[in-house]
Amino acid sequence: MITVIGLGNERGDLTKRGEEAVLEAAKKGATVFVRTAKTRSYQTVLDLGVAHTCLDYVYEKSRSFDTLAKNLAKAVRAGGENSVYLVDGAANEDYSVKALIKSLRGKVNVINGVSKAGAIADRAQFSGCAHTAVSAYEALAGAKLSLPLIVYDLDDEALASDIKLLLGGLFGEESEVKFLTGDKVKKIKLYELDRQKSYDYSSAVAIEAQDLLEKTRFSTEDLQEIIVRLRKPDGCPWDKVQTSESIKMAAVEEAYELVDAIDRQDDEKILEETGDVLMQAMFHAVLKAETGAFDWTDVVTGVCQKLISRHTHVFGGDKASDEKSALSVWEKNKMTEKHQVTFADAVNDVPQCFPAVMRAQKVGKRASKAGMDFASVEAAAKRMQEELAEFFAAKTEAEREKELGDLLFACVNVGRIAGCDCEKALKESVERFAKRFTLAEQKALAEGKTVTELSEAEWDKYYIEAKKQCD
Repeated sequence: MITVIGLGNERGDLTKRGEEAVLEAAKKGATVFVRTAKTRSYQTVLDLGVAHTCLDYVYEKSRSFDTLAKNLAKAVRAGGENSVYLVDGAANEDYSVKALIKSLRGKVNVINGVSKAGAIADRAQFSGCAHTAVSAYEALAGAKLSLPLIVYDLDDEALASDIKLLLGGLFGEESEVKFLTGDKVKKIKLYELDRQKSYDYSSAVAIEAQDLLEKTRFSTEDLQEIIVRLRKPDGCPWDKVQTSESIKMAAVEEAYELVDAIDRQDDEKILEETGDVLMQAMFHAVLKAETGAFDWTDVVTGVCQKLISRHTHVFGGDKASDEKSALSVWEKNKMTEKHQVTFADAVNDVPQCFPAVMRAQKVGKRASKAGMDFASVEAAAKRMQEELAEFFAAKTEAEREKELGDLLFACVNVGRIAGCDCEKALKESVERFAKRFTLAEQKALAEGKTVTELSEAEWDKYYIEAKKQCD
């Protein structure tokens, strides 16, 4: 069994148990590895006088944090099952030790030392006890970061630059931080992190918790905190009296405003409206959390479970070679989750609040899954012509309205079978008409005409001219 020992942070930090284990292993001829000779705790190894191999060369041939950890673990395993691996700080907070334990399925004897993160936290003098501490390599590999935060192992300028960009995106580049190296602690702005005179294995950055009103970058947790605060008795008079029922249409409005921003290809508006849609979702989650129905974690859990369970062609055993087959897998899994035994269950599950054209297309599409559909676009168009004839044959206003609905539904079926997005098609058609009408009116006015007195033929003339110009 390989033994991993933490050397601590300074010369003399090695525990008595650790020292005995190193000397015993060396006496038996076991290989002793040291992760790096560039730390102050390495002097302890020299004091012991045991033969050892430093693994600094592994850093030079590793292209990423992940490969570095794996390469270090591989080098240690190559020394045999009785090898000893010495790392600075506490062994259980070292990224390469974690990779070694994983590769050996836990068959590793760990003797901890003085915590590197703990020593840095002491010097950072955080106001609270709890904090997050990660290696710079782990931070860049996607570790979840929250304040108060310590990022250690800032051993060079390039790594400090990468960490600066990462933390700046999360907490704001103007944030005040503490840069620690050796025995020195220096207050700087986060954007200055890669502008310091020197870096080594003792270098670290510490960021204290930030007051909500002092932040320049926020998280979904902050959004939740703000809405909860607005709902308190001393909060906003409007926000605290709202209910899910009273604000339900705001979600629809915000969704449409997001679609409009996308249509305009305006990234600044897309950013704003995406946030407004998120705010609506969070508001409903806070309202329901107040009643104990569910909370934001339940919301996120539900959507993650849905994405995993419906993408069985990605996370499971199903196969999907193209967009159509992927959609079929999704629909199959969706029916199973919703306990939809019949296709009618799926048809009736389409929300009634959808825009009429969108709902018509979705209902028709779900009915087609049961085999009830037209054989071709031409067949659907023939039905549309029949519905048009029935519309003109209608005698009463009520009959005409009914037949108009059938005609519109038939039109949607034609578009659906042809592969069109009918809601989008009608929306864009209305927009084109509005542009053409505007230009046609301008042309008539330019010729001194009163538009309300134009004949049908005159309107057609101006409209056709505008159509040619717009298209």
